[in-house]
Amino acid sequence: MPLQLFDAMAREGFEEVVALSDAASGARALIALHDTHAGPAFGGIRRWTYEAENAALHDALRLSRAMSRKCALLELPAGGGKVVLLEEEGLDLEAAYRAIGRAVQRLAGRFYTGPDVNTGARELAWVHAETTYVTDPGPGGPGELSACTAEGVFQGIEAALATLDGEVDWPSRTVVVQGLGAVGALLATRLQGVGARVVASEADPERVHELARSLDVEMIESGEDLAHPCDVFAPCALGGILHDLSIERLQCRVVAGAANNPLSRSHHGELLHERGILFVPDFALNTGALVRGAMFHLEGQRVPVAQVGARVRTCVEAILEAALAEQRAPSVVGVQLADDRLAAGRA
Repeated sequence: MPLQLFDAMAREGFEEVVALSDAASGARALIALHDTHAGPAFGGIRRWTYEAENAALHDALRLSRAMSRKCALLELPAGGGKVVLLEEEGLDLEAAYRAIGRAVQRLAGRFYTGPDVNTGARELAWVHAETTYVTDPGPGGPGELSACTAEGVFQGIEAALATLDGEVDWPSRTVVVQGLGAVGALLATRLQGVGARVVASEADPERVHELARSLDVEMIESGEDLAHPCDVFAPCALGGILHDLSIERLQCRVVAGAANNPLSRSHHGELLHERGILFVPDFALNTGALVRGAMFHLEGQRVPVAQVGARVRTCVEAILEAALAEQRAPSVVGVQLADDRLAAGRA
């Protein structure tokens, strides 16, 4: 059933959706601003191939709402937004990103954008040529975004283990890291540094070959990671991997990683809870880059990586403490806490 735009916006409290059509580049993009009551919206540019325009719109709305929840949970003076660029035949990439930059500039500071799926340093440089409201990938920008995300995930995992056992004791722990991209590789290194046993999977064979020279971790096939016995399963690759069938295969006590939207559906967080697996909500855990970027743009400071991690940890601890007290799934508690804070801000 097609998404009814105005109904969806009213139901979820969206403020604005901008549809961009740029004939020169062939770009078709959507900019969704969910909430700017606490401050300007923050969200990256996702370039993706969608089956239909409606799917792109749904993704833009879903992702921008998630950014608002992240800002509310971290108590940042900011809200959520997102850009979705449709990956289509004949698209002139540089011209398309420049067109997005001009559209962001026209919003005059209500929205700051940055990296996301298929948008990295090269693409951000094109956007930066047209607007100041974007993460500068060069030395003039916030820097260390991946390191901040990895540190936040690491400290969130520590909080989860302490919640379960009252201590961490890293040398006795096994962590399976799924996906050794920029954040996953840094997380694996951080875990090794405290003495944890790290088992990892990576779907890209070339990436595996590169990492073999720099990371001394035990590698397993990507299809074996879910069922590998461990204390913590850390998804750091694709979203939607936790569903009815995959959850049955898990042999871990904690699920906590950097991947966005690892739950296939929201009720899968409750299914993990029923199985006795502590799920640390991704929208609280993988927020390190958001903290670093927002504070840089709004206050001109590069918050040290360790301080970013500590802020994420405090957020995770609050969710886990409330979930334990209420005997509810942390994913449910986290969403409720975020939405309550957003409602209070609007009031």
